[in-house]
Amino acid sequence: MADPHGFLHIPKKEAPKRPIAERVHDWHEVTLPLTPDERNAEVAEQATRCMDCGIPFCHSGSAGCPLGNLIPEWNDLVRRGRWSAASERLHATNNFPEFTGRLCPAPCESACVLSLADTHTTGSVTIKRIEQTIADVAWESGTVEPKPPMIVTGRKVAVVGSGPAGLAAAQQLTRAGHDVTVYERDDRLGGLLRYGIPEFKMEKSVLDQRLMQMRAEGTHFVTDCEVGVDLTVEQLRENVDAVVLAIGALRARDNTSVEGRELTGIHLAMEHLVTSNRECEGDGPASITAKGKHVVIIGGGDTGADCLGTAHRQGALSVTQLDYHPELPSERDESVTPWPASPMVLRTSPAHAEGGVRRYQVAVQRFLGDENGNVRAMVLAEVRVSREDGKRTITPVGEEIELPCELALFAIGFEGVDLGPLLDDYGLSPTRRGALSCGPDWQTTAPGVFVCGDAHRGASLLVWAIAEGRSAAHAVDVYLTGASALPSPVHPTALPLAVV
Repeated sequence: MADPHGFLHIPKKEAPKRPIAERVHDWHEVTLPLTPDERNAEVAEQATRCMDCGIPFCHSGSAGCPLGNLIPEWNDLVRRGRWSAASERLHATNNFPEFTGRLCPAPCESACVLSLADTHTTGSVTIKRIEQTIADVAWESGTVEPKPPMIVTGRKVAVVGSGPAGLAAAQQLTRAGHDVTVYERDDRLGGLLRYGIPEFKMEKSVLDQRLMQMRAEGTHFVTDCEVGVDLTVEQLRENVDAVVLAIGALRARDNTSVEGRELTGIHLAMEHLVTSNRECEGDGPASITAKGKHVVIIGGGDTGADCLGTAHRQGALSVTQLDYHPELPSERDESVTPWPASPMVLRTSPAHAEGGVRRYQVAVQRFLGDENGNVRAMVLAEVRVSREDGKRTITPVGEEIELPCELALFAIGFEGVDLGPLLDDYGLSPTRRGALSCGPDWQTTAPGVFVCGDAHRGASLLVWAIAEGRSAAHAVDVYLTGASALPSPVHPTALPLAVV
């Protein structure tokens, strides 16, 4: 059983980071590499802080992990040095713990009972760090091996999109014995894991090793193929028994009404991140770079933070990140977001620690250009945000401020799935949220066509994408064979716990 006193005498300790002066000059992950023995001993000690609560909110589907990760179980196995068994328990619920351990914002930690006293000594268990270490140890020791199917059903499934939802669905369906082909319109696999997530957050070798496992299990991959264009829906329909749409929610939100938006040097955030990731892949210098420029990032979320870290590494002269919301508090306000709901607190990424300025309650009024049509500055104003009848209004309330700006990046979210012949040919229309609806069996209105991940949920967390991919795979297996032993961790209508 767990050590019931562990959290009382062992301080919470996050993974150490590499020195800022070093890491901003390369693209390697920001975590400081430790020797395996040192890392494993430190993480085993952190796992000892887990109390194995009577009601473990950390893997509650609504408050904590939607995958239902068996967190107290693998914490105790790590505490006792049983790394192989811990990997088995972790992989029982999560296809890609090396992804989530690096990239997930860890709702499990917000729901940890110890987060009720969130201090340096008695804060939540470092679940995310423990999860990543279990996965890394498993790869290093050779514990992660291909798991080819024991049976072959003869049924063919097409998965459209190779992001986390699509990969999770594909791996589950392959292991159930179906002949699965993943179609990706980009030249490389991974979706946003490949071209959206910067290298300093997850090196792509981590993604590649998992893709090698999937290939060895029998999953087929086709790149440079946009279904609906390069391969018609009719051609696909003739060759497969079921289709899973895991096409993401890549239609970025823009603000074309801002005066000067047409100036050169103003881009959507993903345009910047994709070109920088391609440079890391060896495709040549990025076509959009922050080198030697004053950069302004419009949007205070994770995508904006990714642009911030990227701009640092490209050699920006200055970086300013704008947010029209007020600055959030550093500690949970129980009257606003009581535990175990995810707290509304200021989140600081390693990129923020590297430099730059964050400005709150401001919004762009217009861009100013030079004689050559390049952006040279932006005009800001303090604003007040209000809501009436569900509609958001942003009202300037202060004096205007001119800010140097030679590269502006819009990181203000996503509007939903990309529109095009794929949806038209299946007769599917996005909802008002830009997502694709489905029934309780994850099936759209097109027979035999299922949907999962951001395409169904809207832009969301990595862990929800994997959970939906696993659940959709269960539904497809039932559709093809009449029954399924595959897990189904979430329902299509499932939502994270929130205060309304």
